Amino acid sequence: MELEVRHLRALCAIADTGSLHKAARQLGMSQPSLTTQLRRIENALGAELFARERTGCRPTPLGRSVLSRARPLVSGMATLVAEARAAADRGAGPRLRVGSTASRALAGWLRRLRHRLPGTDISLHMDVSPSALLRMVAAGQLDVAFVHEVEGCPLAVPDGLTRRVLVEREPQFVSMARDHPAAASQVVELADLAGDRWMVDPAVDGEWDGLRRVLGAAGLNPRVVHGDYLTAAQLIAVGEAVAPCQPTSGPRDDMVIRPLRDDPLAVRLLLFSRSTGSGHAIGDGDVLGQPAVAAQVFADLEAAYREAALRAVDYRRWLTRHKSPLLHAPAA
Repeated sequence: MELEVRHLRALCAIADTGSLHKAARQLGMSQPSLTTQLRRIENALGAELFARERTGCRPTPLGRSVLSRARPLVSGMATLVAEARAAADRGAGPRLRVGSTASRALAGWLRRLRHRLPGTDISLHMDVSPSALLRMVAAGQLDVAFVHEVEGCPLAVPDGLTRRVLVEREPQFVSMARDHPAAASQVVELADLAGDRWMVDPAVDGEWDGLRRVLGAAGLNPRVVHGDYLTAAQLIAVGEAVAPCQPTSGPRDDMVIRPLRDDPLAVRLLLFSRSTGSGHAIGDGDVLGQPAVAAQVFADLEAAYREAALRAVDYRRWLTRHKSPLLHAPAA
């Protein structure tokens, strides 16, 4: 077997995420397929590249050596593809490539962007991993990325990116079945959820680490289930689990959203784009090459987030209790 760029990209993903499961999600493939691919790569090289441990995958000495050579090749190929596409796009009119983790603000943001930038080709790339989106911005594959950073688990931000802070500290609420005993309270105590299974998606950067830190500080060691959020919603609705959730989450007939006492779980909401002079050429079609447009794109995100926040009843109550400036739209 001959090594290809896709094989090197897989090795980098495993090293970056520290997990075959997370790497498979990032690469858009199943974990068994990635495990088989890694085994073939190691067979081709004649030795193990990763030590499989209970907490994840750690590069062996040979693995670190291979990765040191692989990363520049993967980065170089990503840059080549991005710059070739940018060159092809220059004659195709203006475009804005948006990346984002899940957010209720997305629909309103895209609606505002299409109104503000008529004739612009606006595309959307979703990913559960903020780190993956930031790497795409740094490689020139995205123009802007709206991501969250779990409190206590800072993101590794590639060089050459500019950051704007949308919300410095967004509290994370908890979702539970409508007939859960704690659902009768307007604000839930962590201790009231000690006997529940907590469900988290391990592919979301920092989420499990952040939750484990908060639960440990409260002296709790509940059962944890790892899975995606589509599965989580099904389990939560029948009372099999509870899960952290965004305060802007919409209501459901079979689930409720409640804030936690003293807001122990939180994220920071950020918008990233490439800095001027980051080493990537800005083509004629790159609308973010115009500083005024970049500021307007952020302003549209602020307005869309405020709209989503005020639509969520429990979050609006929380904002009112905390006298949040989000309650008041800025002057035009």
